[in-house]
Amino acid sequence: MGIPHIHIVYFNRKKLADPVPIGSYKREDVIFLLKDLSDVSLEQRTEDREAAMQTGGHYSESLPIEYQPTAEYIQLFELTLKESAARIAQAVGTVSEMIVKKYGFDVVLASLARGGTPIGVLIKRYIKQAYGIDIPHYSLSIIRGKGIDENALLYINQTHPDRKVQFVDGWTGKGAIRKVLIAACSLMKQKYGIELNDELAVLADPGYCAGTFGTREDFLIPSACLNSTVSGLISRTVLRSDLIGPDDFHGAKFYKEWEDSDLTNVFVDTIAAYFPQTAASSKAEALQLEANPELVEVTWQGMQDIARIQSDFGVSDVNFIKPGVGETTRVLLRRVPWKILVDRLDNPNLKHILLLAKDRGVPVEEYSHMTYSCCGIIKAVKGDAE
Repeated sequence: MGIPHIHIVYFNRKKLADPVPIGSYKREDVIFLLKDLSDVSLEQRTEDREAAMQTGGHYSESLPIEYQPTAEYIQLFELTLKESAARIAQAVGTVSEMIVKKYGFDVVLASLARGGTPIGVLIKRYIKQAYGIDIPHYSLSIIRGKGIDENALLYINQTHPDRKVQFVDGWTGKGAIRKVLIAACSLMKQKYGIELNDELAVLADPGYCAGTFGTREDFLIPSACLNSTVSGLISRTVLRSDLIGPDDFHGAKFYKEWEDSDLTNVFVDTIAAYFPQTAASSKAEALQLEANPELVEVTWQGMQDIARIQSDFGVSDVNFIKPGVGETTRVLLRRVPWKILVDRLDNPNLKHILLLAKDRGVPVEEYSHMTYSCCGIIKAVKGDAE
């Protein structure tokens, strides 16, 4: 055990630098553990980026040019937010109550930037509103194929040495990020002797791969559809050795120039306003889940659907299949889609999917045999995928 002990002492002694403020969230809602790369040119056209990724490049080495939503799409976001705010508030309350049951208040929220950030903010706000306790919340980077930001975890460990860490994301798709998290937590123990619980808390778990969730229904979380303008004006996270040194956090850009169209705080404020009226049902739901362990069982059921889709549609690489409303939205916003599968064309949760598919000229096909509401399939150029 000598070597891990030396690592712990070394990292505690060198003390990682405090993070530089970045993003448009209130500082009391979240602290981003990210290096600001706002001055670096990282954007590539979607088609060029897709070709690079499918020929050996990695999605974390560049950024997509962010989709600037049309007026019609913003209107749809606002309508969806209005229609789903109470439902999301209840799900946030349920997942928050599950976290409190598991850890009490001796916990740090570590949301996965950037899809998990608004959910982490909402969980923090719910706990503060329901219990008067202000729980620390950081947002850090995790990248498929490269792992989690170890410096960010070391910083959390140095700052809150006696607290448990609860990882938070927005939703589950195939469960790829959960698998990255499991491997990353195992590595943190090996390298630094730091014990972390690799369980992910999510708002929606249609993939049945998280044991702590608000719902398993696959519906649109409005934050899935607006990229940075609903995620603190933060880009996707970036990891490149020429930009990120050994003591740096992973990087991201802060799009200050889009402040006029930023809906980040509108999103969290709108949902948080419903907490007083949804808290009782959230508590009841969490108690029911606690009393019935089979309801929270992790079965990875979504993966069975994916295998069938891969076979039925002759998809060469499973990474080209992006299940669930959140992932399908992202495929339409920033990838090169081949086809969209929907459980039924009149599903009210899929209005924005049909609108985006029409916008981009992507065919939509009904496919009812899946736990998800919909699924995006990326067009194969060659090789790897995000």
